[in-house]
Amino acid sequence: MAGGFVQYHEPSIVQILVIISFFLFLSLAEWISAKIIRAGIIGHIAVGIIYGRPLADILDIEWQQTFITLGRSRRTHRPAQAELHTEYAGRCDGRGLSDWAFVLTALSGVWVWGCRDVYYWGCAVGYFAWYRLLSFPSGLLASKTVDLGQTRVGSVLVSAAVIDDVVGLVMSSVISDLGELSSGNHHVNLGWLIGRPIVASLGMSIVTPLVTKYVFAPLFRRYIENHFARYDHISNIVLMALVLCAFIAIAAYTGTSILFGAFLAGTFLTYIPSKHPESPFVVMSREEGEREEHKSPTFVHTFERYLVDVQKYLMEPLFFASIGFAIPFVQLWTGRRIWRGVVFTLLMVFAKFVVGMWVPLWQAVFRSKSDEPRRPPRATQDARRQRDEEVEAASGTETLNEKPANEGRVTTWLSGLLLGSAMVARGEIGLLIIEIGYNETSYVSQEGFITGVWAILLNTIIGPVSVGLLVKFYGKRIGDGEWGLQPQEAQPPAGSVA
Repeated sequence: MAGGFVQYHEPSIVQILVIISFFLFLSLAEWISAKIIRAGIIGHIAVGIIYGRPLADILDIEWQQTFITLGRSRRTHRPAQAELHTEYAGRCDGRGLSDWAFVLTALSGVWVWGCRDVYYWGCAVGYFAWYRLLSFPSGLLASKTVDLGQTRVGSVLVSAAVIDDVVGLVMSSVISDLGELSSGNHHVNLGWLIGRPIVASLGMSIVTPLVTKYVFAPLFRRYIENHFARYDHISNIVLMALVLCAFIAIAAYTGTSILFGAFLAGTFLTYIPSKHPESPFVVMSREEGEREEHKSPTFVHTFERYLVDVQKYLMEPLFFASIGFAIPFVQLWTGRRIWRGVVFTLLMVFAKFVVGMWVPLWQAVFRSKSDEPRRPPRATQDARRQRDEEVEAASGTETLNEKPANEGRVTTWLSGLLLGSAMVARGEIGLLIIEIGYNETSYVSQEGFITGVWAILLNTIIGPVSVGLLVKFYGKRIGDGEWGLQPQEAQPPAGSVA
């Protein structure tokens, strides 16, 4: 009751050792699984399974519930962070292809899973691909010679993810709301139950850009922006916290997903600063924003300095470990459930992998006017040539990057292969959605739930391994091809932005 206090008792040595070992094994398991199968989250999930109720039940139930809450709070940071880091100019390249990739992803996911536990499995598998890039392993798209995250196919992948995330977030809200229908409440209007998250999401997605552009952005740029240079990171982080809380509260009370609200919060913060060269937020580096009196670090700089480490080394491991707490590990190991999981894994891989066919199809239908391959700027070519010579002298693994006669066609298919493989990636949110359907509704059977867990976990391993092998052996050829590196605009010198 209010006015009381929590009595302090010294933790026992066993409790202290358990907590220390839990976080130690989280780090070690992530490193080992990232090295072996290029999917670090499998290590986190495995530690959660061992320390949680599914196996040894070493952690107290109160601790498990606390870690679940901390881990879930990480989900509100991820969409906002991804939106803050997204370059809108990069999204425009291949926008049409991204739209079609999204449509095919949705249709293929629903087709594979629609025949069984229709709605929940379809949504879980669809969202499994849609959320892939928000937590894709950093550096997985980087080879020795080129960062494929900066390529044309990489831009298509990111752009499609942004579109897909919005739809997936709405679906998660609909699934959660359907729990009221399965609880026996016959006074619930099914149409409004399903339509409310959709209407709320559409309303927020329409109103937010308009209000941001015509109301908040002008007010911020005229009356507030110049004062941010006085307090730098302090003013940034206060505004970020207020905006995030406001948007997730609006999203929750209007009936849509709080993750969608976090996504819009990132969009809001990305747009409101002025892009004029004399603006406080236009800086070449974080150090310039901190050093110059009339300049301020950007919101991305503040996030990277104060929040990224907490999210990476605390929130993220706890989030994936909390998923392990909720996996029925012992119940997975029966012959019938294993073969069902393998079969649906293959169906899921096909449904996601087929999305890559849009790259060669797009290339065939909308060929560029010039038949010459895309070439990056001369400076980029010279730097890449020197880097290639050093790599080839040190290692022989890049021999697969030698160009055959039909280079253009081969690199196009390799780019499609990369796009399809990236779709078969990480499924932590798919697991959460299918758990919502199983725990909060009566529409997902135990057999369906376990089969879905098997399929998503296996795809979590297959996807990163496939992408890693493609990047390792064919990364340079993809980067040099039609869907490779995009010409970079010349950056102004540091003195011109003072």
